[in-house]
Amino acid sequence: MTSERSVTLTVRGAEKRDGGRGIARISDAVRQRLEVLSGDTLAIEGDRTTVVKMWPAAATVADDVIQIDAETRSNAGVSIGDTVTVTPIAVEDADSITVSPEAEFSLDDAGTLEVAVKRELRDRPVSPGERARVERLGDAGLFTVTRTDPDGTVRVTGDTDVNVSLPGLADATTTPAETASGDDEAAEITGATYEDIGGLDDELRRVREMIELPLANPEIFRRLGIDPPKGVLLYGPPGTGKTLIAKAVANEVDAHFISVSGPEIMSKYKGESEERLREIFDDAAENAPAIVFFDELDSLGGKRDEESDVENRLVAQMLSLMDGLESRGDVVVIGATNRVDAIDPALRRGGRFDREIEIGAPDESGRREILDVHTRGMPLTDDVDLDRLAATTHGFVGADLHALVTEAAMAALRRSRDEGADDRELLDVTVSREDFNAGMASVDPSAMREFVAEAPTVTFDDVGGLDEAKQTLVEAVEWPLAYANLFEATNTDPPSGVLLHGPPGTGKTLLARALAGESDVNFIHVAGPELLDRYVGESEKAVREVFERARQAAPSIVFFDEIDAIAAQRGESHEVTERVVSQLLTELDGLAENPNLVVLAATNRREAIDPALLRPGRLESHIEVPAPDEAGRRKILAVHADGKPLGDDVDLDALAAELEGYTGADLEALVRNASMRAIREAADAWGVAEADRNAEEIAVKEKHFDAAREHVQPTL
Repeated sequence: MTSERSVTLTVRGAEKRDGGRGIARISDAVRQRLEVLSGDTLAIEGDRTTVVKMWPAAATVADDVIQIDAETRSNAGVSIGDTVTVTPIAVEDADSITVSPEAEFSLDDAGTLEVAVKRELRDRPVSPGERARVERLGDAGLFTVTRTDPDGTVRVTGDTDVNVSLPGLADATTTPAETASGDDEAAEITGATYEDIGGLDDELRRVREMIELPLANPEIFRRLGIDPPKGVLLYGPPGTGKTLIAKAVANEVDAHFISVSGPEIMSKYKGESEERLREIFDDAAENAPAIVFFDELDSLGGKRDEESDVENRLVAQMLSLMDGLESRGDVVVIGATNRVDAIDPALRRGGRFDREIEIGAPDESGRREILDVHTRGMPLTDDVDLDRLAATTHGFVGADLHALVTEAAMAALRRSRDEGADDRELLDVTVSREDFNAGMASVDPSAMREFVAEAPTVTFDDVGGLDEAKQTLVEAVEWPLAYANLFEATNTDPPSGVLLHGPPGTGKTLLARALAGESDVNFIHVAGPELLDRYVGESEKAVREVFERARQAAPSIVFFDEIDAIAAQRGESHEVTERVVSQLLTELDGLAENPNLVVLAATNRREAIDPALLRPGRLESHIEVPAPDEAGRRKILAVHADGKPLGDDVDLDALAAELEGYTGADLEALVRNASMRAIREAADAWGVAEADRNAEEIAVKEKHFDAAREHVQPTL
């Protein structure tokens, strides 16, 4: 029975974790107006009517908004930005329902599918003709409800019989087409949706403005007397979601989607490659509105030169085809590349690829959203902390996080099989923190793979003393990220580079790693000599690639250790080094406009560095990291002795006073040497079996430190 209470709301995308769950979220004010509680059923009326469960929205969601996922939008025949009428309804419990998968399965899968569908749809309202997604089945998990008993809208319960209609089963069910309420225009959900894209809300909004609006409402542009955008270029590191965005937009606007990769265009016969390009654009025009998606555009539209005849003709053909898009109707071209500078400039001007949108590596909150997307159909144990996982996956792009979740699930399956679980019991397997740790060991962050990239766990607490150096680093690196508005209000550019200098072993590298750990940013550790190459131009290219990758993975810190090895004074160094210095100067001059990228350098020979690198605007902040004084030595000893079983006769205060000239590295070596002597003494006295029993009785005593001092001499 339908209630007379109803409201009109504007459709927005669902939260990432709600994709495929048949949930609508509304504000508390709307909930009170409709007089419904969490879990009650709502009817959403757009071009068609569908039913969902109600859940409260976040406090930041406006009162005139309803958040629903792609399947619900498709069932209601609406898109994001449309208005719908929302009414509370009462529904009966279902005795049975029949669903039909849109992917192909064998008859042997019927029992497994019924268990998965029932588990996913339990407590959800469904109607004949509606689509529902079973997240645990991945891309093959889209089903259409073909029959319900009683007829109409019902709620699936634990007692409901769920039948899966497969070709060959003796079950005379109606087809999806016959149960779609006679509506032949139901939108097809064939791939990605907006709820499948995490961490890219701003980028997705810009893409929608450039693509969805012109295709869905072209009359707006005609009324304004302007031409809609013809092309959008998405660029960024591999795996960040460029292809996913293109597919999601195509699905949401119900547009014909043509995906093109470079190799399938190329032909050994002259003129055939260009003909294939023309056929693609003709196909798009015939099926408008359409989106033509060129993946890895740089392979087709690279810069023209005298030696690349085929590539030159392809670029020329693409230029003419994009210039002719006005006569082809509602056709938009999307290009994706991770080598944007390799694309011919003629393709990047206005009227062709009108907009360029960077799809960068996600930050921590973005990684949390992506993990929500990939784990929403996964049974996780209580010890899995997605917030902690997002914080520790520095440099991971969306594809890496998907691989991580997949590896964790595979680890859970292996563990269950090793424990003797049968196929039925595997349906109840859960994924634990231990499984994610196993996945982390086998997945590397692709955005940083070519360099020594770290997600430092070191913090300033692990660095004894050096309080002044720590504060200067925080102001130079953390403040521009945390207080961007203050820098903008005072029209102040943050320091673009910081040089740490001081004697060997004083903690320069440790400070840099601790800063990255404190700032929660990507950390690229570059040892100076590894950039040098004997071939002309290769060293400079290596420098450019370091900065390019750092920009893609921003916010990031590029740390040049032993920078004097590659930035010695010009006129007194090798020709290769001089070219590297020139390239470094060029890259550093462009950093002021990018507060998300900071360069740190360390050296114990500041006088050997070219003066041009040390002037303001480049490595302008010079922080001395001196040998520690007595108070500093005490703090360093405390850091390295933390957790060690020190004997009662060990006085760290007295030890610090006696170790004049010892650097941080010396003190670490001293504590380690003393510990090894205690271990050696215990091993000689006890033997293996007794050592296992008496391990808790071991102690590092004063005599061990005295002996260690004879072997660990001060650096200074």
